[in-house]
Amino acid sequence: MERLDAFMARANAAYYATHDPFADFTTAPEISQVFGELLGAWAAVAWQAMGSPARVLLVEAGPGRGTLMADALRLASRVAPGFAAAIDLRLVETSPRLASLLAERLPRASLHADLAEVPPGPMILLANEFLDALPIRQFVRRGGAWRERHVEAGAFHEMGEAALGWPGEEGAVRERGEAAEAFAAAVAARVASQGGIALFLDYGPAESGEGDSLQALRDGRPAPPLEDAGEADLTAHVDFAAIAAVARAAGAAVHGPVPQGMFLARLGLHQRAGALARTRPPAEAAAILRAARRLAEPDGMGRLFKALAVAHPALPVPEGFA
Repeated sequence: MERLDAFMARANAAYYATHDPFADFTTAPEISQVFGELLGAWAAVAWQAMGSPARVLLVEAGPGRGTLMADALRLASRVAPGFAAAIDLRLVETSPRLASLLAERLPRASLHADLAEVPPGPMILLANEFLDALPIRQFVRRGGAWRERHVEAGAFHEMGEAALGWPGEEGAVRERGEAAEAFAAAVAARVASQGGIALFLDYGPAESGEGDSLQALRDGRPAPPLEDAGEADLTAHVDFAAIAAVARAAGAAVHGPVPQGMFLARLGLHQRAGALARTRPPAEAAAILRAARRLAEPDGMGRLFKALAVAHPALPVPEGFA
């Protein structure tokens, strides 16, 4: 028997080591090249706000196949050559299989298994759908006390009592993403002390809430999350309120969260998609516009997904958050 966070960490490590995750789900950079281009432009503006340092660490956590970063770098090279020349590219990826793919696609990048391996210096960090895959703990309210969920033989078992101090009705479920909070705190401490900014894009409520958000995708379809560990991608909603709290406690300024649709629209999603569509044949143009709507509309990814920035306190409000 093991705690849920240990089970989730073990299952996802096995999954990413042996599976192509993009056969099971599609992330925003794979939906539209405009997503990565907009983040490349956002990073260039952030670099200027930082005083245009001669060297800046451009870091992506959980870069997948490198699609986002390839699109961001292509845009930066075209419209912000000074920023492109200053970039010291770093990718944080724990999967050896994905790291091998990234080394081929982005040979200029240095690969790291952990943020702690990234050298010091002013940093711009991008993390799209990264925090949601980090392990969570779950607690259930029973008899006036919180009991922690453990996993054994594909089923939950409620163990012990946890002195959490949370309110809750009988049967309520609460989650705690300690790994996500620890990562956010480490990022916040770095940008607060060394300069820079981080952008997190992920899904979850803007405020902390009760509920079981653990889910699994296998072969592109929902699957029981406790069955066949390592055969499905396990994720959970990001607690943005908790992420913001630990980032502020580490000395950083926090902006957002704001809905992804609003954030991307402020960056020029629809204008860029429209301009790109005008250069393509009708069927391809229609697909480009559909992809943009999927990223931004409330019934697509526009409302559930959020954007949150963590920055050095001296930096101005970043683009997309004003």
